Amino acid sequence: MNQFQGLTADDLAGFEAKYMDSTLCRAITNVLYKHSVKDAAFCHEGLAKSQYAFSIDIPTMPVTNQKASGRCWIFSALNVLREVTAKKCNLEKFELSQNYTAFWDKFEKANYMLESIINLADRPADDRIVCHVLSEGVGDGGQWDMFVNLVEKYGVVPKSAMEETYQSSNTRDMNGLLNSKLRQCAAALRQTIREGGDPQAQKKEMMSEIYGFLCMCFGKPPKSFDFEYVDKDKKYHVIRGLTPRTFYQEYVGLNLREDYVSIINSPTKDKPFGKSYTVDYLGNVAEGAPVRYYNIPMDTLKELIIRQLSDGEIVWFGSDVGKYGERDMGLWSTDCYDFEGTYGIHFDMEKGESLDYRESAMNHAMVITGVDLDEKGKALKWKIQNSWSDEHGEKGYYLMGAEWFDRFVYQAVIHKKYLTEAQIAEANAEPIHLNPWDPMGTLAR
Repeated sequence: MNQFQGLTADDLAGFEAKYMDSTLCRAITNVLYKHSVKDAAFCHEGLAKSQYAFSIDIPTMPVTNQKASGRCWIFSALNVLREVTAKKCNLEKFELSQNYTAFWDKFEKANYMLESIINLADRPADDRIVCHVLSEGVGDGGQWDMFVNLVEKYGVVPKSAMEETYQSSNTRDMNGLLNSKLRQCAAALRQTIREGGDPQAQKKEMMSEIYGFLCMCFGKPPKSFDFEYVDKDKKYHVIRGLTPRTFYQEYVGLNLREDYVSIINSPTKDKPFGKSYTVDYLGNVAEGAPVRYYNIPMDTLKELIIRQLSDGEIVWFGSDVGKYGERDMGLWSTDCYDFEGTYGIHFDMEKGESLDYRESAMNHAMVITGVDLDEKGKALKWKIQNSWSDEHGEKGYYLMGAEWFDRFVYQAVIHKKYLTEAQIAEANAEPIHLNPWDPMGTLAR
């Protein structure tokens, strides 16, 4: 085993002397006594590039609020779909039920986890993949293809058909109990398999109990409902006896599986551009399609996003919102923070390196609704519809700077009509399998 080398008293004396010789260090020490490290590094000159004005600005409905939950991918995906419904029905305000989709996601994820445990039963409990499945459990996160699986199997409903509950909006404690139960189930299933019993019959009994728990937390999802609304012209409408799937077919109607592709920008050595990828043991609906990504350079990804926005269609995307953000202003911009100049320390990493070394990864999904282009068609800043209420930014809409976008945006969903035939062929090719803990799977965790 390699021997670790410690630091000596002489080393510490040298560090202290260097610190004391720095007027910058002493000044910043005083600043940080009463201010956060981010506030101290805020650069007001960057605000000049952060005005809420865009050359392409697609009108969209008021923002939504996921509250204390990690359902951003569901909120943002449903925000894309609701624009179609609102246009068909001439609506000024409208939401699809995030609770309905989240219920079935939790239910399907629980089954997916137990199926994974059954599939891995021949491995020891401390096997890395088994440990990953058990430690991740069932969370709020998800991916675009997981959303598509849910829509195809269960449809969607208006928010009025299944409103939010306290648990759907505040998921931490519920998730804790659910995962405690699932790990208990995992132990029992592995014991049954070791004894030669029937794990599938046992799993169905477990899933019945989990279904009941989810109904207690979310409410029982509707099998049918009446769709009532008043349009912009103050005209009342009612359509009775709709099912979630017939509602989707009649009032949304997008072919999400066939017409859209999930593209990523992951500039790492293990993911050459122009290839399709999937992450093992990442999913929800057991019989659904796997999560797939098509990896392309950032300039190509931006070009495709701009083409879709130019045609008036908003874009679902995933990014790392933990970097260079000012929540009250609704701003993500590297121009507004000068950490190196403030602290005399270089913090930044290249995008691919930051993925490899777990410095950055997708952790939030939102919707791109606009972009400001210069005279050459280059993106200067982006308008973002978030799901953190209307209390921040411009009534809940945020701004992303150009450099920030390049560094921290990792995924977007694009209509296939904007891709070339060669790109579509590459995206549809047999995917390369990535480990369950690959950074491209973090949004679903």
